[in-house]
Amino acid sequence: MIKFSNKELFERASAVIPGGVNSPVRSFRSVGGTPVFITRGAGSKIYTSDGRELIDFCMSWGALLFGHADPDIVGAVLKAAVDGTGFGAATEREVLFAEKLCSMIPYVDQVRCVSSGTEAVMTAIRLARGATGRDKILKFDGCYHGHSDSMLVSAGSGLLTGGLSSSAGVPAAVANDTLVAPYNDIEAVREIMAAQGGSVAAIIVEPVAANMGLVLPSPGFLEALRALTQQSGALLIFDEVITGFRFGPTTYGALCGIEPDLTCLGKIIGGGLPLAALGGRRKIMEQLAPLGPVYQAGTLSGNPLAVAAGLAALEKMAQENIFPNLGTFGKKVSSPWEKRVQEKGGAFTFFFCDGLPRNLAEAKQCDTKQYAAFFHGMLERGIYLPPAQFETAFISAAHTDGDIAALTAAAADVLA
Repeated sequence: MIKFSNKELFERASAVIPGGVNSPVRSFRSVGGTPVFITRGAGSKIYTSDGRELIDFCMSWGALLFGHADPDIVGAVLKAAVDGTGFGAATEREVLFAEKLCSMIPYVDQVRCVSSGTEAVMTAIRLARGATGRDKILKFDGCYHGHSDSMLVSAGSGLLTGGLSSSAGVPAAVANDTLVAPYNDIEAVREIMAAQGGSVAAIIVEPVAANMGLVLPSPGFLEALRALTQQSGALLIFDEVITGFRFGPTTYGALCGIEPDLTCLGKIIGGGLPLAALGGRRKIMEQLAPLGPVYQAGTLSGNPLAVAAGLAALEKMAQENIFPNLGTFGKKVSSPWEKRVQEKGGAFTFFFCDGLPRNLAEAKQCDTKQYAAFFHGMLERGIYLPPAQFETAFISAAHTDGDIAALTAAAADVLA
């Protein structure tokens, strides 16, 4: 039974929530139209307030590796909820979760749980500055690392789709300590590090960029970043909020054989609940309070419901080898349109430009109006994609051959 339509809900939301949404990219500003309001999800499907069933290829922006309402994850949450929804104190479940997470990433000795990817990155930046005694951070144009002040300089994702190059409210003094280079341009990084490397605390990067659409690292790019940071004494931070556990039962760094100093994780490790983590070697992590001088805290950090969901997700992926199938499905999506679709391990983006982008400047050549038309054409045919050209779509273990066939058939119809 339909209680309120999408239109009615959006009108009511706009009166009490800025823009009618609690995260800007949900607003459909870049594609036009009224946002969909979701009433429930099951497997690969979501159901809207207007009573429509959609095949979901957004999957809570990549967080739902096992699809909506996975019985094992939901069961773990319900069991934890009966014991209490939060204590603001240490629990057995957070210990079990941390032990499991560390066991799955060979270069992570310790983790600190937080509630969002933004918090994980914010803590990593502060920790890098505290550990090195330096102030500057080098990031890459179009990579999005959450909405802390220093990371909203030349940021991607919602800032791109919202037509903003950065954000109001970020002090110039903060922006001055953030250096920016083009993604995949190692020569630009070498020049910056040659000039200012002694004051750079860390280089932070999405090892696979996923916030200007899906953009893969050029061969040797990540290896060169590791070498440059080691030479200069800076730390290397991999922001794996999206890539962590997306391509295998570990981090992208572990899969490609590159060991960063700090790793930021989120989305998948929470099983769909608000959970993220920062991890690294013991020597660096023990700089965090209460052992060290770098302060970080949070009442809901390591929340028992969130770590229960996260532990269930980690255990499930360790037991079930779902990743080859995700890769196979991803190739089925990309193969008909090799020059238009970038794909890796069940993550993909339809690009409306000439060739596949290698950096933000090339991604900005995309025809966002064409993507908007494509998005709505797919939505009309029962396919839900990210409502923005510069976001990444995701395949989950709950998707079927029929779902992939429906996606490719709808895309062929719309593109025709």
